[in-house]
Amino acid sequence: MSAARLDRLDALRGFAMVWMTVFHASFDLNNFRLIAPQDFYRDPFWTGQRLVIVSIFLACAGASQAVAQQQGVDWPRFWQRWWRIAACAVAVTIGSWWMFPNSWISFGVLHGMALMVLLARLLAPLGQPMLLALAVLALAAPQWLADPLFDSRWTNWVGLVTHKPRTEDFVPVLPWLGIVLIGVVAARTSLARWPSLLAGPLPAPLQPLARLGRWSLSYYMVHQPVLIGLCMAWVALR
Repeated sequence: MSAARLDRLDALRGFAMVWMTVFHASFDLNNFRLIAPQDFYRDPFWTGQRLVIVSIFLACAGASQAVAQQQGVDWPRFWQRWWRIAACAVAVTIGSWWMFPNSWISFGVLHGMALMVLLARLLAPLGQPMLLALAVLALAAPQWLADPLFDSRWTNWVGLVTHKPRTEDFVPVLPWLGIVLIGVVAARTSLARWPSLLAGPLPAPLQPLARLGRWSLSYYMVHQPVLIGLCMAWVALR
């Protein structure tokens, strides 16, 4: 059984896609030295944006799992979507190794999403209080349990690192699983108490965002090659 789409949830994901595109376009322009130098790794203006964009994506992923659970989506349908995410994560690793050999992506947002939506699916039978408690623990764990053991590429995916690894994208299980679980709890609460908040009609001007949100994975995989190609063309024609 497949899940019916909720336009409002898709529109929120689409909004994040647009914001992400602006962010990545700025990153690429900076990487090709086409704008004034920016520090995307330490400047709060940029790191704060990344934090919010990734949080929206992962909260939407958690909310989608809550919707799928309510609609009775079975495991075969789940795996059909999951394998696409995992395959794209592998493609991102290969592409980033070619583009950034010294800071390639071993566990970025797609890697994290693949593992965390699986965990969310497995944890779905738990009640709201337990899911919320696990979310709080996930968010707090890196502050309490960080250890050098988790600083290698083989272990940093857990998230208990003592320093951020040198990589172009890093979305480990901890603390980000907490955001996914908050998305699950928020969507469950909304669907039970205020169903129109997620399932209500979407104003016509926002429909393009919903359409974009339905194709988020395909768009995610295509947008950066297009942006980088445009930057390369700009440099070649200057």
